[in-house]
Amino acid sequence: MKEFIKKLPKAELHIHIEGSLEPELMFTLAKRNGVDLPYANIDEVKQAYQFDNLQSFLDIYYQSAAVLITEQDFYDLTWAYLKRCEEETVIHTEIFFDPQTHTDRGIAFATVINGINRALNDAQQQLGISSVLILCFLRHLSAESAMNTLQQALPFKQYIGAVGLDSSEVGHPPEKFQQVFESAIAAGFLTVAHAGEEGPPQYIWDAIDLLKVSRVDHGVRCIEDPKLVEHLRERQMALTVCPLSNTKLKVFENMSEHNILQLLEQGLAVTVNSDDPAYFGGYLNQNYLALHESLGMTKAQAVILAQNSFTASFVTAQQKQKFTKQLRLYAAKEG
Repeated sequence: MKEFIKKLPKAELHIHIEGSLEPELMFTLAKRNGVDLPYANIDEVKQAYQFDNLQSFLDIYYQSAAVLITEQDFYDLTWAYLKRCEEETVIHTEIFFDPQTHTDRGIAFATVINGINRALNDAQQQLGISSVLILCFLRHLSAESAMNTLQQALPFKQYIGAVGLDSSEVGHPPEKFQQVFESAIAAGFLTVAHAGEEGPPQYIWDAIDLLKVSRVDHGVRCIEDPKLVEHLRERQMALTVCPLSNTKLKVFENMSEHNILQLLEQGLAVTVNSDDPAYFGGYLNQNYLALHESLGMTKAQAVILAQNSFTASFVTAQQKQKFTKQLRLYAAKEG
């Protein structure tokens, strides 16, 4: 099964590029930029990655991002993730980035997006990996800050396919950002939002109704609301689920308790993603493998999950057909 998953053509739709900052690269960039880290070595960094909840993770996540300063830093970060995609047969990826994490400490918006975009272009040309870039607003900050970030993004609109909403969910409901999302939609952006991870099912409803999202990031708490489950099934509203992240952050105590395959069997358009893989112990293939090992995911289910990742992606119908054909040929041969 491990080899089947490794070579399975698939897309990733929920990956925070800052969350792919491996400890080794963190130390390299810290040395390059003269940034002092609160860790003596890589082992100390990894020991710090023991989280009780979302906030305990975010505290370290934002601290670690301080090593990202130059355009080359953002290029190196993104390129390292894309090389991992090549190894894992991720043929399309939709990457979140958090500009406020950087602009609030004096890094120019252009520095961030130009470094990331250059790596994405190189990946398309050199690795054959396509991508969409998604700008996420930090929900623990004000709506005014998000609106200011949206204005900063407009000159780079050709690089950005959608806007999203991430960071601390509890206490920061979707309605807080309704006006920002209305402005983003008016500017031509698609929308997504984190909802129903730590927050209640109502946040999923609000993301759909108020923020007009095309898909929901996480969304696993939908199971608590049968009407919501039915709504998601009828609309085939995709959920970008992150299994290892959910267990690392105690959304589920153990992988054996995760509901992703239950949702899949109920007809929901769930997908598998890695979220912040450097912190949560696994990139995309390790998430698929965890579902096999803990929940008994079959090859047939893995193919459906991969198909969902293409169907839910923000690419053209022609690209989706191309991806689907590649997947079906592989499944027919290896399944």
